[in-house]
Amino acid sequence: MKTYRKTATLVGSAYLFSNITFIVGTIVMVESILGSPDYLNLMSASRAQVVLGVLLSFANGLAYVGIAVLLFPILKPRFESLALAYVGFRVVEFITQILADVSPLALLTLAGDTGKVGAMQELGTLLLAERFWAFQMLNLIFSLSALLLYVMLLRSRLIPGFISIWGLIAAVLVLLNTVLGWFNPGLGETLGMVTGLPMLLNEVFLGIWLIVRGFNPSAAAIEPTRQLALEA
Repeated sequence: MKTYRKTATLVGSAYLFSNITFIVGTIVMVESILGSPDYLNLMSASRAQVVLGVLLSFANGLAYVGIAVLLFPILKPRFESLALAYVGFRVVEFITQILADVSPLALLTLAGDTGKVGAMQELGTLLLAERFWAFQMLNLIFSLSALLLYVMLLRSRLIPGFISIWGLIAAVLVLLNTVLGWFNPGLGETLGMVTGLPMLLNEVFLGIWLIVRGFNPSAAAIEPTRQLALEA
């Protein structure tokens, strides 16, 4: 019988890695510049920082895809369709993240063109708007994929129930804040850190739990005969 101890360690490490790259890459390196009124000049002077931040953001997206791929063999015998849907959600999430991160790279090119200040500001505003809506779609897909995952984890009892319930509540908060941001972007941005913090803490806690404790052995262990019956 398999307990998937190595997989739990890899998944836990991926959760910690994804949150570190998100905080450092997206929030510290990129958003700190894009949030400034003089962002075009700042980007021109901090080109390496922006590029590195975008690369870390890509790594964050890849980590989530990796989590889904690693969990698929464990979840498939129990929830084949849901497990496949979860992997699909994570892949679409990564594609959406790439679309969001195209804007900072395009702004780097724009910042290097000092010919027309007015046109640069207009194009910059357009690219920032594209990034905003791409992130709205990203947060929508992220929250739905998180809901899907924690429903499977709660039903399978692979991890303690309180972590799954915590994750479900956190995912709902992200989803509600995302929808709120469609109608009131200012309020959505203001509440973003508050509603996103429970999910951040949950994933960090889950990552540490999986590294230290792993999956629930009795839930993770599937006898071959039972697995074949479930797949039939």
